[in-house]
Amino acid sequence: MTLENLIGRSLEAVTPDSASIARLIEASQSSLADARFSQLSAESRFDLAYKSIMQAANAALQANGYRTRTSVPGHHQTMIQTLPRTIGLDTSTMVLLDQIRKQRNEIDYSGDEVSNTLADEAVHHAELLLKRVVDWLREHRPELMPRAPKP
Repeated sequence: MTLENLIGRSLEAVTPDSASIARLIEASQSSLADARFSQLSAESRFDLAYKSIMQAANAALQANGYRTRTSVPGHHQTMIQTLPRTIGLDTSTMVLLDQIRKQRNEIDYSGDEVSNTLADEAVHHAELLLKRVVDWLREHRPELMPRAPKP
């Protein structure tokens, strides 16, 4: 299935906008910086790392001319699962990021504790994804990057 096939279901077409993409990258960087702050609880660090992942994935999707339909359930899942098509992310990494999404949902509904190890892993994967998205933008859509963000 192509991204075009998802229009009207889980995606809508948008014109890529450098200001919006820059804001998403900057927000992802900020969330990631906060997630690295060791004085926060593991749960807060995990949530912030997940937020960074979502912001980076959203930037990748928008750079390709799409946005999730947030009124449709599963928009976070869509952002993650389109990464192989938006930035060429390998499937195994996409599955790992989707597992973080599932863990976040489970923790939100169960109230289970987040371990420091899980928070650290989420931070690590957020760092890798943000770097990957920024590198992809620089290589494939440099016109969408008016400033050079630092992952």
